[in-house]
Amino acid sequence: MHKLFRHVLPAALALSIAAPSIAADAGHAGSGYQVISRMDLGGDGGWDYLSFDAPRHHLFVSRGDRVLVIDAVKDRQVGTIADTQGVHGIAVAQDLKRGFTSDGKAATVTAFDLDTLKTVAVIKGTGLNPDAIVYDTASHHVLTLNGKSSSASVIDPATNAVIATIALPGKPEFAVSDGAGHVYVNIEDKSELVEIDSAKNTVLNTWSLAPCESPSGLAIDRQHHRLFSVCDNQKMAVVDADNGHLVATLPIGDGPDAVVFDDAASMVYSSNGESGTITAIHEDDADHYTVKDTIATQVSARTLALDPSSHRLYLSAAKFGATKQANGRPSVVPGSFTVLVVGRH
Repeated sequence: MHKLFRHVLPAALALSIAAPSIAADAGHAGSGYQVISRMDLGGDGGWDYLSFDAPRHHLFVSRGDRVLVIDAVKDRQVGTIADTQGVHGIAVAQDLKRGFTSDGKAATVTAFDLDTLKTVAVIKGTGLNPDAIVYDTASHHVLTLNGKSSSASVIDPATNAVIATIALPGKPEFAVSDGAGHVYVNIEDKSELVEIDSAKNTVLNTWSLAPCESPSGLAIDRQHHRLFSVCDNQKMAVVDADNGHLVATLPIGDGPDAVVFDDAASMVYSSNGESGTITAIHEDDADHYTVKDTIATQVSARTLALDPSSHRLYLSAAKFGATKQANGRPSVVPGSFTVLVVGRH
């Protein structure tokens, strides 16, 4: 989770200024995307990442101490993964038919069956505050990115145990796998991007993301070897995954905390929680990008997930009240927690 959010977000709006390397698509139609429905889920607690299980059409929504499971076809909740204290992210391993949650407050990972949604193991021994979590198909390992330990914990799902710890140069944020033996991690407090060898569990490279500041969300185009990091200063950095070269910077909205890449449509989407928007950008080719649209969502809608079949986007959002929790953060207005569905009518 991005440092600015920690389950709360101020309602600020901002505008982006295009970087010289990016073309603004003023002469073409936008994406055609808009909020097409809302699922009012209510309940207490903050939230963080969402994840999508495409074969089962299940959307996983982190919610404080549990994960809500949504049937994306019927637009309704069909299950709950309970006892995931301080849950941040959800990783899906289709070949194992397993899901894994990063339980930040408990410093554990909860493994569950994707078909039954039943918990099968609680894995201890991660670093402090496991935040982002990723499944690497090459090594068949799960990695948690530990915000307070500046490390990655490597879990072997065959034994449900932590088998290695990788020291990182700073506070890790989101991570992605290329499926070919490399895991990439944003380093928020250093504005860097780290490449990990997932077979040897070692850091291969550390690259600067300048002029990108405080990177959070990260996505990958595996075919063209491109990485997309969204940053505090209303920029998205496009990086060559082979050598760390900065290919382009793109203008996005304020307060981003997630980004996804739709392979079939060659589209990149950044969710900008403080602006209450999604920036939609087309990948014209590996080195050229066009801003297509700014899609209105809702202030606080900072994280998102993609359904690759329907090409719809899902975002969590809520309203904050005047009262505060014990930790000083604003409380979510009862009944206001919502999942937004963004797509074409």
